[in-house]
Amino acid sequence: MTAPAVAPEIAAKGYVHPEVLVSTQWLADHLGDPSIRILESDEDVLLYDMGHVPNAQKIDWHMDLNDRVQRDYITREGFERLLRAKGIDDSTTVVFYGDKNNWWACYAFWVFQLFGFTNARVLDGGRVKWEAEGRPMVTDVPTFPPTNYVASERSDDRIRAFYTEVRSHQAASLPLVDVRSPQEYTGERTHMADYPQEGTLRGGHIPGARSIPWARAANPDGSFKPAAELRAIYEVEHGLKAGDDVVAYCRIGERSSHTWFVLTYLLGYEKVRNYDGSWTEWGNAVRSPIRQGAEP
Repeated sequence: MTAPAVAPEIAAKGYVHPEVLVSTQWLADHLGDPSIRILESDEDVLLYDMGHVPNAQKIDWHMDLNDRVQRDYITREGFERLLRAKGIDDSTTVVFYGDKNNWWACYAFWVFQLFGFTNARVLDGGRVKWEAEGRPMVTDVPTFPPTNYVASERSDDRIRAFYTEVRSHQAASLPLVDVRSPQEYTGERTHMADYPQEGTLRGGHIPGARSIPWARAANPDGSFKPAAELRAIYEVEHGLKAGDDVVAYCRIGERSSHTWFVLTYLLGYEKVRNYDGSWTEWGNAVRSPIRQGAEP
């Protein structure tokens, strides 16, 4: 297996775990490496077919990672089938990338962590940076020999939060991070600008939650900001500390996966959970405490 070396431009950013990122140059140099599988996960599921990184395979966040009936993720058996079909096993280094500054790449990365698949990396800058640098894009779909990968049972406790846990978390005044837009946070909107309403009945935020939009962690080219700038946002402005027990949320867990990744890997926080039920659950649940406007 080729262990991704930490690129100088990533090492210079001062992250606690720089090894979890690969640079566009590193990926360009390893496109043909047989020990690597590249997975593209986008919000716009048509992008992959229009062109993708050579040797990249598609992960459809909805069809591949979510249960088809209940609101939950695939079972251990489903995850095992998925990785076997993609030619992935424990010896394979998986590199995720996608659109929207790696929203869904971080989401897919997070789901893989639920099954304990730790040999995973994220392409710093994602699809945006790769394209902006004029790097190759292809339309052919690669195939790889299936593996005999054996998945671990899914374990949600460490990095996933559920509604009742978030209620207790909020009641105890523990740190909550709302990563949505300011207008969603205040309740002016029940959805992102230029996006459809997704069924939320009430607008606002969980009382006590800090408003830290996910996009503040990204540079214009889609890459992550240096650690010093991230600490200025999360710690200086909003008072978070590396030892905090933090829950992040958005609408269905995709934007908050990005923030979970930043806090966990780039800043080294040891207890961060993603509340994937997020506002589509909280905003619809009877008697959920909701606050509109800014925090007092």
